[in-house]
Amino acid sequence: MNWTLKCSVCGSRSHDSEQMTCADCGPWGILEVEIALKSPDSGEQGMRRYLPLLPLPDRAVLPPVSVGNTPVCEAPRLASHFGLERLRLKDEGRNPSGSLKDRASWMGAVHAAGRTVACASTGNAASSLAAMCASLGQEAMIFVPERAPAPKLAQLQVFGATVFRVQGSYDDAYALCEKAVAHYGWYPRSAAINPFLVEGKKTCGLEIAELEAADWVAVSVGDGCTIAGIWKGLVEMHELGILSRLPRLLGVQAEGAPAVLEEWKTGGDSGPARPPREAPAQTMADSISVGIPRNWRRAVRAVNESGGKMVSVSDTAIEEAMRLTARLGGVYGEPAAATAVAGLADSEVQGSALAVVSGSGLKDVSGAQKAGGAPLDVPPELGRVIEILGD
Repeated sequence: MNWTLKCSVCGSRSHDSEQMTCADCGPWGILEVEIALKSPDSGEQGMRRYLPLLPLPDRAVLPPVSVGNTPVCEAPRLASHFGLERLRLKDEGRNPSGSLKDRASWMGAVHAAGRTVACASTGNAASSLAAMCASLGQEAMIFVPERAPAPKLAQLQVFGATVFRVQGSYDDAYALCEKAVAHYGWYPRSAAINPFLVEGKKTCGLEIAELEAADWVAVSVGDGCTIAGIWKGLVEMHELGILSRLPRLLGVQAEGAPAVLEEWKTGGDSGPARPPREAPAQTMADSISVGIPRNWRRAVRAVNESGGKMVSVSDTAIEEAMRLTARLGGVYGEPAAATAVAGLADSEVQGSALAVVSGSGLKDVSGAQKAGGAPLDVPPELGRVIEILGD
């Protein structure tokens, strides 16, 4: 075994792969993986390229679908809009189920080793888990809040997952999923507390680290585990000498769900294990609409270690960022994905940047329709087209 689990609060260590949180600190003692660093496998692509850097069980059965190796697009017009020297967009919507969450679900399905897997999700984690489980013939139990977008529910149904639509918020769905996992003994696919899933998310950081360095990496923040995982991947590649210099992180939250930002404002990455301070969770960016983020401490610590910062953006700014990302960058992101781009308007972000566009706009068609506007309805007559265009 080339890895150890370390509590992010008290520092105690364990080798028990079934232990999700610290035995001493309780449910808010979030664990993280310490692993012996090895160079990526140059003969592989995607997640498989980073097998030497991932904590895998013995005789692991890997999903046959290809995850990772997502494209990075130059966006000079969008860079000019934000006053940046250079801007690149990492399009995570190109993953099999359309989001960065496939990376975490890939790891979850591997560690479940044939067991039924359960998760609570606003949609992306759920659809990604359903996809990975389907590829391996595993059963997936999904708990979603009642406002989960219809396209995400459709993915779940098509992949064959058992879907429980909970009459309440994401936090209500999360609590019910926890109770069901404890009752049935299902494997928990929750990147909020499962340290192995964050290792899946770190592969996004590993991939970014193999590019030319940027001054800033912008990431939307919900539960906190994505930005924590990306930072871990960047740090590991820097320690291996593959990344020449570490970027600063820009963590971006919706104004309607600012719990991690509020912790960052107060320092927040030290002290005893505890839940975050209460904050609202109501935003069009459903994938990051989290009122009780479990991984807030690791997120705050990542931003602080990078010398970066956190900001919040309004739903109006998120809508505008959806349009800008598509029209000036050619990448179609859902509201939570565009949130990262919206944060680039902050005046302290200068030089070069890379924004992680975490999910496809096809995940939330209603949000895109609102941001994009209505079509021009015309009869099949050229005259009407000329009249509208004034030409």
